[in-house]
Parts: sequence; C-alpha cells; structure tokens
Amino acid sequence: MFNPFEEKPKQIENFLMDWKTIYPKSYCKNEVDPYTKTRIILMNGIEAEASMFSHQFHRHCTDNDVRRDLAMMRRIEQMQQKQINWLKPIDETPLETTIGYEHVAVDLTAWLAQNEPDPYVKQTLDFILLEDFDHLYRYANLLDMDSNIQANNLVKNYVEIIPGRPTIAHHRHPYDTVSRYVDFKKADIRTKLNIFIITAGEQQTMNFYNNIGNTYYNDLGRQLYLEIALVEEEHVTQYGSLIDPRLTWFESLLLHEYTECYLYYSFYESEVDSNVKSIWEMHLGAEIAHLHKAAELLQKHENKSWCEVIPGGQFPNLLLFHDTREYVRKVLSQMVEITADKEDLKNVNDLPENHTFFWFQNKVNHDINSVASHVVIDKHNTLKGEDYRVELAPHPVESLRNRKEDNTSIGRSKQKKVVSI
Repeated sequence: MFNPFEEKPKQIENFLMDWKTIYPKSYCKNEVDPYTKTRIILMNGIEAEASMFSHQFHRHCTDNDVRRDLAMMRRIEQMQQKQINWLKPIDETPLETTIGYEHVAVDLTAWLAQNEPDPYVKQTLDFILLEDFDHLYRYANLLDMDSNIQANNLVKNYVEIIPGRPTIAHHRHPYDTVSRYVDFKKADIRTKLNIFIITAGEQQTMNFYNNIGNTYYNDLGRQLYLEIALVEEEHVTQYGSLIDPRLTWFESLLLHEYTECYLYYSFYESEVDSNVKSIWEMHLGAEIAHLHKAAELLQKHENKSWCEVIPGGQFPNLLLFHDTREYVRKVLSQMVEITADKEDLKNVNDLPENHTFFWFQNKVNHDINSVASHVVIDKHNTLKGEDYRVELAPHPVESLRNRKEDNTSIGRSKQKKVVSI
C-alpha cells in the first residue's frame, strides 16, 4: 500500500499557483457523478480544517521561523481550498449544494463506520449517521416544495431519501454532546484518520449552513438552516471530543497532513472525472511536501520521529464512496430511538424522567409548530398530499412509514417499543 513518507517530496514553493490555475473548470450540475461531487465537498472541508488548524497553531506559537513555515503551507492549503470550492458551478443553488453536503455526510459516515475498528467510535458514527440522513430528507422536501426540484435527480439513487431519526429529536443538552477522547498512542491509524476526517467534514457543513442559511429567500428555509446548523454544532462537538487532547501541536500537524495525503490518494484512485482527477493528483504532491515538512518540524522541535505518531506510515484501506443504503437501513432499524447520556448512548425509553435530554427538549421544542424541520414536512404534506421520499422498500421502522404525517415523538419521548423489520 502507498506510503507517503517514502515519496520524495518536491519543494513546497513549487505548489504556489497563479490565478489561472486556482480558478478551475466547474462541473456540470446535471451531469456530474454524485460521488465526484461528494469528494469535492469533503476535500473542501478537509482543506478548510487544515487552514483553521494552522491559524490556531500560528496563534499559539512563539517561534517565528515555525510560524513562517506554517504560513507557507497554509497559503498553499488556502489556494487548494479555493480551487476545490470553485469547482461548484454558477448555476447550482445553495440548496442544491446542500443536498450534496448531506449526501456526503450519509455515505461518508456509513463508510467510516463500516471501516472503524474502535467500537466506541463506530457507535458514535452510527448514532450521528441517522441524523444527517434525516437532514437530507428535510432539505429534499424543502427543495421539492420551493423549487419543484426532486433531490433524487441530484443524488441519482445513490442514497435513499427517507426519514432518519427525526431532526426534532436531535436537540440535546450540551453536556450530552461530549464524548470520551480516544488514546491516540494506542489507536489504530484507521481510527485516527476516521476521527480527523469526520470532524473536518461536519465542521465544514456547520460553517456552510452558518454562512449561507440566512441568505435563503423565505423564512421557513432560513429557519430550517438555522435549526440544522445548531445540530451540526452538536455533531462537531461530539466528533471533535474524540480527538486525543494530549496531542502536541506538531503531532496534530503531522496527522492533519497525513489525513490529506490519504484522502487525495484515495480519491485520485477512484475519481471518474479527468479534470477533477488531475486536481487530486496535483494536491497529493503538495500534501506529500507538507507532510515531510511536518515530520521535519516534529523531529526538530520535539525530537520525535514521525513513526512514533504514525507507525509504519502505510495507508490503510482507501476511502471509497459507494452504495451504503442497506447499511443505513440496518442502523435505522437498530438505533432510531438512541440518544446521548453524557459520554454514553442509551435508548430514550431507558432515561429517567428528569434527564437533561428531556429538560433540553422542553426548553427548545416546547412549541412543536415552531420547529422548522417539522413544519417543512407538515407544509409539504399540506401542499402535495404527502412527503417527498425515494425508498428502496417500505421504511425499516414501521412508525416512520406514514407519508402524510411527520412523526415528532420517536427518539424524543418515551413510547411503546418500535416495530422494525
């Protein structure tokens, strides 16, 4: 398997771009393979995370030589991020892009969960998977209602559009969004990669909704973005708290660069669009150079070899977007009523009446008719007679099969045992 530490890097300065190079040829929104689009969205988030981390490192570093090295790498990361983000075409609306963001969240999280060796991390991925899956359903109904565009034309049957754990049930007390951190000295490299990848991806989704949500042209859409952006804050907190806080700045820099190398190599191997594939190849070269610089800084300032942080250096199984619909159905049937209890996950029916989850639900959701994620479905049903969904078979959870009424109690309040298949 590919080992980026064994590659001979080019000079970092070689990867600075001129304006013609930075501004790419955009994809065609009606022809692009949905997985090309998911790769673009994810790498935009990965590059944004790399830049934000570098800024924080810069602000906590007293050595100006190190800060100059960070500034050089960060400038290239920013150029890469702009080149990737501007692959989005002019005629793709923010809501159409949003469908892509939630498609990324579903298939990425499902793939990571299926390739995660740590049971606690896997459980966290499965738990949040059902929430991003429901966000896709809510946004798809808004798209159908406001623009008469069917989201399935964008995702092309790669993912189902059906209710997950209803968004109204996602709102949890902040205390219940903090996970146990993973010991990175003992963790498998797949676990480290998975945590870094999913945290960056969710963070980009949160930032995207924060920035474009208030530009939607009607109040209901603005309210839906606001609500789901706050759920994404929960997700970023929950995933981010899995990262070992004992990592040094230089160790974390090395892991960030290794993660980028891993993803660019993975996507270069699976990309079907020749234009985008060439971008992945170019950026892989840049990240290999950054990785070697990070290893050099780690050795110089902490007297540590890169292999103390990333033993061996070889990539694990490459990340490959593929059909995860059956896996999502399985998780839905098993975890739709699960919520968080501080660092653990529990069935909502097993929580005491005075639990923080119920207190917080009453605080923010006491008026169900003010909860945008519910109102979107309710209004769609009124206008079109039923919700918008695309499904392989009847919903795996019987109480979520009714297409004329939005379920606002499952996963949120105590009820009789859910019947599933």
